[in-house]
Amino acid sequence: MGIDLTGIVIAVIGGDRRDLVLMQDLVSLGARVRAVGFATGEELQQIELVPELETAITGAQVLILPMQGTDPDGKIKTLDNSVLLLTQPIANIIPHGTIFIIGAAREFLRNWATAYGWKLLEIAEMDDVAILNAIPSAEGAIQIAMEQLPITIHGSQSFVLGYGRLGKTLARMLAAIGAITTVAARKSADLARIYELGYRPVQFDELQDYIQEAEIIFNTVPQLVLDDKMLLLIRKNALVIDLAAYPGGTDFKTAQELGITALTAPGLPGKVAPTTGGRILAQVIPPLILRELPCHLRG
Repeated sequence: MGIDLTGIVIAVIGGDRRDLVLMQDLVSLGARVRAVGFATGEELQQIELVPELETAITGAQVLILPMQGTDPDGKIKTLDNSVLLLTQPIANIIPHGTIFIIGAAREFLRNWATAYGWKLLEIAEMDDVAILNAIPSAEGAIQIAMEQLPITIHGSQSFVLGYGRLGKTLARMLAAIGAITTVAARKSADLARIYELGYRPVQFDELQDYIQEAEIIFNTVPQLVLDDKMLLLIRKNALVIDLAAYPGGTDFKTAQELGITALTAPGLPGKVAPTTGGRILAQVIPPLILRELPCHLRG
């Protein structure tokens, strides 16, 4: 039996082009969808577009916020360039028991969820989201490198920092197109697997002994790994692409002072492959809603 969201009111609050695909799928499953932060378009004909955050929230059992979450002040990304702010007064009107779906929540949002009794679901680190999102993220990162550099990826000294879901996919793609691939990791099991797959394994505490070789550095670690000391060892014509969640793992100020090109590139699925990214969300979110929303709240 297929998923049926009939009777469920869902508010999509800001986002990117992935959310256009997601909203179409939610409507096809029977949900009543309203949205704020989107411009009128053919793909939104069956969506109730509203001008204010308060209107979107009222009566909704499920709130869906962008994968990239909010900024530290509660600002939410929108497609129509309107300003949406998640503030304390807004939090006050979100009912107890509301399903609150977001990619990654900041600490203030987690605190509010506890205080107001929302069901906060952070999906960016769920395996069925993160592993699939690694594909467009890795492709997008390689695309950026190809656009930025005067050399080919093939034969380049490419470093991948971190061997999580994205690091694994990125290392595989780089090696497949001929990059000389070095991967930095901490766990001995990961280092063994990196070696077994034919990449060069480097422990993070030994990275300073190798980093000067790098022509392209892809960071996936959401901690400061490319600090001022490490950046001093990097060649000036190297390219750093930081894919980690805000605030990233690179000292961007020092990189600029040293003349190193360091780019931050989170949220690539929504930029380089929004249709694929939207399909991933549409695959994961509807069953999640049915699992988490009590039957008596489904309209």
